[in-house]
Amino acid sequence: MLQRPPSYLQKITIWLLIATSLALHAAAGLDFDRLQKSLVLRWGQTPVRLFSDWQTLINEARNATETDKLKRINDFFNRRIQFGDDQTIWNAPDYWATPLETIGKGAGDCEDFAIIKYFSLKELGVAKEKLRLTYVKAKIGGISSNISQAHMVLTYYPSTDAEPLVLDNLLNDIRPASRRPDLTPVFSFNSDGIFTGASAQPSGSVDKLSRWKDLISKMKAEGYETD
Repeated sequence: MLQRPPSYLQKITIWLLIATSLALHAAAGLDFDRLQKSLVLRWGQTPVRLFSDWQTLINEARNATETDKLKRINDFFNRRIQFGDDQTIWNAPDYWATPLETIGKGAGDCEDFAIIKYFSLKELGVAKEKLRLTYVKAKIGGISSNISQAHMVLTYYPSTDAEPLVLDNLLNDIRPASRRPDLTPVFSFNSDGIFTGASAQPSGSVDKLSRWKDLISKMKAEGYETD
């Protein structure tokens, strides 16, 4: 029996259903079910509570203002992740953990804090152009101290030429860079490239950072879809 071709209205209805499905899929963001399976397979049930709380945070903060997103993400990880060095946590001198690994261990160093905040904020819709993982020299013991050590923070640029805000695992307050005289920037990077000084344009490819390439490869193996 011959069937009549779908009417214009039926075609519109079909396309609306497809568009709605795609929109819902895009809004869902991270595949938390897949990530949780990867987490449990490697770490067991112990970190599931932290993982679930992270998922709840992401879902509840999607419609928040960017300022509120920064505060929620910074507060959450500064409270819930224990600070430690790579030698203690990973038995390695320098290790960049994926967000899932940091949750699995419940601990991380400054780089791990910056990484998990970076990808969490990207998941919340903050443009990667506004976010940079920034290596700094941090003065130990006060501004007048001559002792400094390498440190990493996450910086957020409200606009291209704006002063960045600093998200630091050692300080719960999010402050403008001018109010962090204890930090001297060395260089920064994000998925777009490596930045030097106050330049808004990358001066080199992020592919030069082998640890970043390794990090992205590990994340994709865990179930992330990321650049």
